[in-house]
Amino acid sequence: MSQNQFDKKSQAWSALFSEPMSDLVKRYTSSVFFDKRLWQADITGSLAHAGMLAAQGIISAQDLADIQRGMAQITQEIEAGSFEWKLDLEDVHLNIEARLTQLIGDAGKRLHTGRSRNDQVATDVRLWLRGEIDLIGTLLTELQWALLDVAERHVDVILPGFTHLQVAQPVSFGHHMLAYVEMFSRDAQRMLEVRSRVNRLPLGAAALAGTSYPLDRERVARTLGMVDTQGAAQVCQNSLDAVSDRDFAIEFTAAASLCMVHISRMSEELVLWMSQNFGFIKIADRFTTGSSIMPQKKNPDVPELARGKTGRVVGHLMGLITLMKGQPLAYNKDNQEDKEPLFDTVDTLKDTLRIFAEMIGGQLNPVSGQKEGGITVNAQAMEQAALRGYATATDLADYLVKKGLPFRDAHETVAHAVKAAITHQVDLSELPLTVLKSFNNSIEKDVYDCLSLRGSLNARDILGGTAPKQVCSQIAQHKARLS
Repeated sequence: MSQNQFDKKSQAWSALFSEPMSDLVKRYTSSVFFDKRLWQADITGSLAHAGMLAAQGIISAQDLADIQRGMAQITQEIEAGSFEWKLDLEDVHLNIEARLTQLIGDAGKRLHTGRSRNDQVATDVRLWLRGEIDLIGTLLTELQWALLDVAERHVDVILPGFTHLQVAQPVSFGHHMLAYVEMFSRDAQRMLEVRSRVNRLPLGAAALAGTSYPLDRERVARTLGMVDTQGAAQVCQNSLDAVSDRDFAIEFTAAASLCMVHISRMSEELVLWMSQNFGFIKIADRFTTGSSIMPQKKNPDVPELARGKTGRVVGHLMGLITLMKGQPLAYNKDNQEDKEPLFDTVDTLKDTLRIFAEMIGGQLNPVSGQKEGGITVNAQAMEQAALRGYATATDLADYLVKKGLPFRDAHETVAHAVKAAITHQVDLSELPLTVLKSFNNSIEKDVYDCLSLRGSLNARDILGGTAPKQVCSQIAQHKARLS
């Protein structure tokens, strides 16, 4: 057999061609060494397709049995690491089909009846991504539980709340942690919404126009679990859109980008809080690294790297949007470039969520049964920092408003009081009553209740507020939601 004939034999589509593909083009166009992770989805989709073909009388019962037997062996080979992935066969789909035909003969060749690689790959990616979204949902739940655990243990710890990175008002550290629980709960909701649109069947659209075979697409959708909440089959309704749509990948990457942005915001705070200038927290040693030259250092590499990886995921989103923006209908080879950014986005998000759940919540000691490591909170440092920033100034203004002063006048009055406190290098709560009364004669001794950090915290006993009572209520609601 000549080299030309050999290369023709190695390609599923090569009968028309008069010369072999160049080695450079093979490497350039091949996707098998990154899309082979779709193998399980490919086999699952193929078995559903084969079952439908047999039910419709398009292939025989014996063909179906042979296909099932061959796919079972291929599954064993891939799981054992003995399956040979071949560059000549371009992608995961042709590699599996070629091996199936090698194992069972003509029945393997009949499997592709009524479908194209265009609708096949769209189905495989959706099946794979659906499973990954389910796992990401679990990881988001674990991270929320870790944050709730920290929040519950630090409801009464006072943290300076910041705006513009300036001390603004005292808040409960538990309340601060719950802000991230809210963010990640929205991320989980977004993932579920994306999943509902991922979970639709393109198979049966064939190359772009549908097929002349009497396929039962709804049967395949039900077999693959591509159904809505009422159990109705979810099938892509337009064959052109079915094979060329990558909205679901873009939408997932957008949701993943938002989730990583939330991780990045928390990372920035962890980095600041761990620095000597703040000293609010310590991060367990196993999540930090040292310096090659400065032996005293512990660097918060995990949160720093998460900030960097956020840019990577957002970059994938921009890449996917750019990939699709100029494509005419229907399928184009450009779409091969959707997989690596999508795969990397999934991997990066999963790894980040896993490590943050453990870094925030610690890990269980199998001997003591207690949580160890994670984040250690320096409550004293947090409270001292709140005292340095005149964090109860707004409480004094509110006190004056309740005495009948218009808020804008109260605001100006308190500004003068803060200026006096700065001059004397004391907190507002340390100014003598006579000094406070000089700014407004309605100020009485009870003012000191609202000028204390604890008093300020307790005063915000409103839905969504930072009062410990409200924080405990929110923790209970989140626990009920996640249970």
